[in-house]
Amino acid sequence: MKKLFLFVLSFVLCAWHLAAQKGDLMIKKGDKGLYLEHKVAPKESFFAIGRLYNVHPRFIASYNKLDISKGLQIEQKIRIPLTDTNFTQNGGKGTPVYYRTGEKEGLMSVSNKYNKVSLANLRWWNNLSSDELKKDTKLIIGFLLSSEMKSITVSGSPKNDQPVAEEKKEKQPDVTEEADLTKKEVKKVAEDEEKAEKKEEKKDPPPVVKEVRKVTIEGQGYFKNHFEQQSKLSAPSKDETVTASIFKTLSGWEDGKYYLLIDNVQPGTIVRIINPSNNKAIYAKVLGEMSGIRQNQGLDIRISNAGAAALDITEQDKFIVKVNY
Repeated sequence: MKKLFLFVLSFVLCAWHLAAQKGDLMIKKGDKGLYLEHKVAPKESFFAIGRLYNVHPRFIASYNKLDISKGLQIEQKIRIPLTDTNFTQNGGKGTPVYYRTGEKEGLMSVSNKYNKVSLANLRWWNNLSSDELKKDTKLIIGFLLSSEMKSITVSGSPKNDQPVAEEKKEKQPDVTEEADLTKKEVKKVAEDEEKAEKKEEKKDPPPVVKEVRKVTIEGQGYFKNHFEQQSKLSAPSKDETVTASIFKTLSGWEDGKYYLLIDNVQPGTIVRIINPSNNKAIYAKVLGEMSGIRQNQGLDIRISNAGAAALDITEQDKFIVKVNY
């Protein structure tokens, strides 16, 4: 009887959560860049919301100027940052993020407002035959990348069949460019934090799924040239052998953008990581620190799972690498 009660309670809470998040994702723009607005449901934490939107919980807390240790309140509205790790304006797959047009807006002005997204993509995603838009038109402006939300795939492909002159037809385009913080990469929810959160919520952990994805980009990663430019400004002074583990992220498998977490290093710093067993190297960007999380004890760094795969590292627990920065 007790098990039946717990099952019913779990089902009701799950249904409540889905109902609370029901509706389209509508893009917003603020002084820190693009974001979504989320209303907190019962039992939701920074970790649960981080998994939902594919954003690290500490970044959500920082973005909203909140203390992650104090938790959240029911019905509280928080901003979910859209970055190039959880939001894309290329391709046609993911959870649609929408924009509702204002008075006298055309496709060009919408593009200028939102990262100069391709006009061809906007026409493709929204099945448009003209760049003229009516007020309150709901447009797909991009896609959230999240395994926790329902994903769609837009059929067909973008068509560049309209002359460039027609794209320039829009009168008084909005060319105001706010600080583009959407290009700042942020780490995803680390596997250890997901386990910690599930334990906190007293849920059974999911079955272990072996990572079968392979890195499709060749070379040492997207940030190699950035490391060389960084080295010209300040020669690398650290050359250490460290104990590492991984965190899971969707980034890096196709674009070669690898990331790491490490204490006492400025976020944005590019670090060369070498697997001493085969001398393979990658270049990864620092996203933040590891301190304050119990599961990080005994570790010096965490690197993204795509980065570990590029180094031919298969261990999921701990392994040794060299770092240079």
